[in-house]
Amino acid sequence: MSIKSVNTILYCTRWAETVEFYDKSLNFQRLTTREWFVEFFLTESARLSIADESRCSIKGARGMGITISLAVDNLGAAHRKFQIKKLSPTPIKDLWGARVFYLYDPEGNRIEFWE
Repeated sequence: MSIKSVNTILYCTRWAETVEFYDKSLNFQRLTTREWFVEFFLTESARLSIADESRCSIKGARGMGITISLAVDNLGAAHRKFQIKKLSPTPIKDLWGARVFYLYDPEGNRIEFWE
């Protein structure tokens, strides 16, 4: 088996608000938009999708036990950008040999940015 790409799907009760967060606050590029499902481009082989839990056969985790970990090329610039947007990023800290900070989406999912 050869995996060509990865798509993480978040099932959300606060679907519209969560889609807007990834779309407007994080500026992720939309690839697919349906009335209950949006797929965002992360890299050539990674996607992140937001699904309306009320229209799905699976329920969301409500932010429990989910971390989306994203390696970025300029952690300080990303942190400043999110501060300016008033997204409440955590302070940058050293962890496991990397510099990291966190944001939380409207559903409570933790987003880790690291360098």
